[in-house]
Amino acid sequence: MRVKRTPVESPKFMKKIKLIVSDLHLGVGRSLKGGRINILEEFYFDEKYIEFLHYYTNGKFENYEVELILNGDILNLLQVDYKEFFLTVITEEISLAKTKRIIEGHTSFFKALKDFAQKEGNSITYIVGNHDQGVLWPKVRACLNDAAGTNIRFKNIVHYFDGVHVEHGHMHESANRLNPKKFFLKKNIPEPILNLPFGSHFFLEFVMRLKQEYPHIDKVRPFFKMVHWTLVNETFFAIRSIWGLTKYLLKSIFVQDPRVEWPLKRLLAVIFESAVFPDLSESARRILQDERIHTVVFGHTHVYQYRQWGEEKEYFNTGTWTDLTSLDISSLGKITKLIYVLLEYPEEDGARPVGRLKEWHGYHRIEEDVSII
Repeated sequence: MRVKRTPVESPKFMKKIKLIVSDLHLGVGRSLKGGRINILEEFYFDEKYIEFLHYYTNGKFENYEVELILNGDILNLLQVDYKEFFLTVITEEISLAKTKRIIEGHTSFFKALKDFAQKEGNSITYIVGNHDQGVLWPKVRACLNDAAGTNIRFKNIVHYFDGVHVEHGHMHESANRLNPKKFFLKKNIPEPILNLPFGSHFFLEFVMRLKQEYPHIDKVRPFFKMVHWTLVNETFFAIRSIWGLTKYLLKSIFVQDPRVEWPLKRLLAVIFESAVFPDLSESARRILQDERIHTVVFGHTHVYQYRQWGEEKEYFNTGTWTDLTSLDISSLGKITKLIYVLLEYPEEDGARPVGRLKEWHGYHRIEEDVSII
């Protein structure tokens, strides 16, 4: 008797995509205890982000394998106070306390991450930036794993896969470059602290004072047009700020502090580079000279960008999910563009992923609250 065999179907190709976002700058939420407005919160788009993750896990993407790549400065740990102080001496416990406050201030955001991670085939990768350097601590990583309900894949500097190089971008400028061999300072101090770069100290000790008066001063582009505008329209404030900046730089050069490691050569590089909002396209071009790499994705600059060299080499910058103010005539006013990179894998075996720079508009809604900050 011949047994009729049922043909065995070959496993279907699992379609996959990767979503890359950066510079969300989550703070402790829009409201503080007692109902006061938090003037330092920069991320107002929890609902749109929830919709973003929902869209890429349902409908046509229902059976896709999706990797969410959080490319640095997702948490704005630098701009979160610890017991009402903005500290430059940052221990693991301080970073953990700040992280818990951010999670409490954006509960719906982290619930959406957990829902995303629970779907089979989905994963989350977190690359450390300069505003969330505290994510280098093990306890902070454990806290984020718990909030997201999954084991996040953490990358200290670079996430490389399939010819794609993803990096926040701060390592390519003198002011914010970390020492990859010494993320923490331990010598002659009671307990380890973050080895903050010059840019983080400058932000905490100088820029944060200005933000108390003008919360969005670091969100204006181009920087030198803002300086010119301020000199004309806020002359006293501009002169006071320039004088304060001069004193801060002189102090940084001549005053020794065991909690920092800034050789004079490094400080001079910071001053002469003067890249307040650097263009990282040249750094991307250098990385793309490696024949193994065809795509580079940065964040950090808060300015979305696309460049192409030849037919095979591409650079994307994902901009930011925070509001910016432009002083350029062509784009004068407030700008909000929720930019991300979508990497799609063709069904052909071994084909390279194809990148697209996208703007998320969100689902249609008839009304929403107006931001009054």
